[in-house]
Amino acid sequence: MAMIARRSKSSVHLLHKVLFSDHPLPCSYTQRQTYVDVYMKWKKDSFFDSIDTIHRSVQLKPLIALKNCIVSCSPNDYCIPISVISKKGLELGIPIKVARFLRLYPSVFEEFTGPNYNLPWFKLTQRAIELDREEREVYLKFKDDISLRLKKLILMSGREQRLPLKIIQGLQWYLGLPDEFLRRPEDNLDGCFRVVEMEDGLKGIAVDVHGSERFLSVMQMNAMRRGIYSGVEGEAIEFPLYPSKGLRLKRKIADWFDEFQKFPYVSPYEDYSGLDPNSDIAEKRVVGVLHELLSLFVEHAAERKKLLCLRKYLGLPQKVHKAFERYPHIFNLSLMNKTCTAILKEAYCDRGAIEEHPLAKVRKRYIKLMKESEGILRRRRFNNKPIDQGDSNIKDLDCTDDEDKKFTT
Repeated sequence: MAMIARRSKSSVHLLHKVLFSDHPLPCSYTQRQTYVDVYMKWKKDSFFDSIDTIHRSVQLKPLIALKNCIVSCSPNDYCIPISVISKKGLELGIPIKVARFLRLYPSVFEEFTGPNYNLPWFKLTQRAIELDREEREVYLKFKDDISLRLKKLILMSGREQRLPLKIIQGLQWYLGLPDEFLRRPEDNLDGCFRVVEMEDGLKGIAVDVHGSERFLSVMQMNAMRRGIYSGVEGEAIEFPLYPSKGLRLKRKIADWFDEFQKFPYVSPYEDYSGLDPNSDIAEKRVVGVLHELLSLFVEHAAERKKLLCLRKYLGLPQKVHKAFERYPHIFNLSLMNKTCTAILKEAYCDRGAIEEHPLAKVRKRYIKLMKESEGILRRRRFNNKPIDQGDSNIKDLDCTDDEDKKFTT
C-alpha cells in the first residue's frame, strides 16, 4: 500500500496525480517537486476479519433470497418442491446446486418427501418462519428510516438527484431494502420519489427536496454533538481515526495526514460541481462520501468492487478504490471469502457514533440460526446417520445422470 507524504503546499495538481496513479513518478522528478513516495506493508486486522455479520453475508444473502422465494410461492405452508427452484440458482445468487445449498442449512430448510412422484420438498423450519415474520415487521415499522437511507444515497448525486434503478438494485442488500420496494417503486416509495427516464434508456429514481430541507452527514452530526462544528460552510471537520494494532504511519505520512485533516469538509449532500477535481478539498470530499456511504449500509461494509458503479453518479475519481488503502485509520480492507471488503472502522470501534441499522439485529439472528446447521450436520456425521431423504428411490432433480446412478445403486 502506497502512501504519499507532502513537504510543501505547492503543485496541488501533481499531488493528486501521484495519489491516484498506479505507478509512482520517477525519483528525480519527485525530488524536484519535493514529494516523497513512501511505501508501507499491508497490515491485516484479525478483529475485522472475524466479524460474522460482514463475512457470513456471502452465505446469508442467497439463503434469504431462497427463503423469500419459498414464502412468495407458498405463503400459507412455506413449502415447495425442489423442481420449482432447482433452476433458479443463478437468479438467487447461489454458487452451487440449489438442492445441495438447501441441505447445508437443515436449521432453516427442512427436507421431506413430496406427495407426488417421490420428489424432495423443502419447507421452512418454525424458527425460520418466526424470523421471516420478525424481518417483515422491521420493514413495516422502520419503513420511513429505510426510505430515508435510500433518499440520502440518491441525494449524493449532486444536482442530478437521481440514480439508475439497476444501480440501486445492485446495492439493495447493503441498503436493507425489501424486494417489493424496487419491484414496484411507484407503489412502495413515498411522494418525494419519482421514476424517471435516464440516458441510454435506463429507468431511474429521482428525489424531490424542498428548498429549506437540509441533510447532514454522520460526520457533521457527530461534530455538532461534540461542539466542534457550527454548520458554517467551509469549516474543517477531522475524520475520527482508529489505528489497527501494530499499524503505525511513518512520520512523513502522519504529517501529511495532519495537514489533510485541516482542509474544509464538503458534505456529500452539497453541490460539488464547483470543486476542482484535482484539489485536496475534492480529495477530502471523496473520503467523506465513502464514509457516509458505508454508514448508510446495514453492516457498514461492502465489497469494494460493488461501489465502483457509483463513480460516475457521485462524482468520484477513476481510482476511487485506492482511497480505502490511503486511509487505513478510517477504513479497513478485508480479504476474507476471496473478496475485498471495505469496512468503516468507526462503526465498530465507536458504537455510539453511527446508528445501528434496524435490520442488523435480524440478520444477526439469521446468522446464529445458520451456525446451528453446522452442529446438526456434525452430529449426523458423528452418528453415521444419512440425511433423511425418505424413499431411497427419490430422484434429485439437481443431480446429473452420473450422480443419479451412484445415488440409486
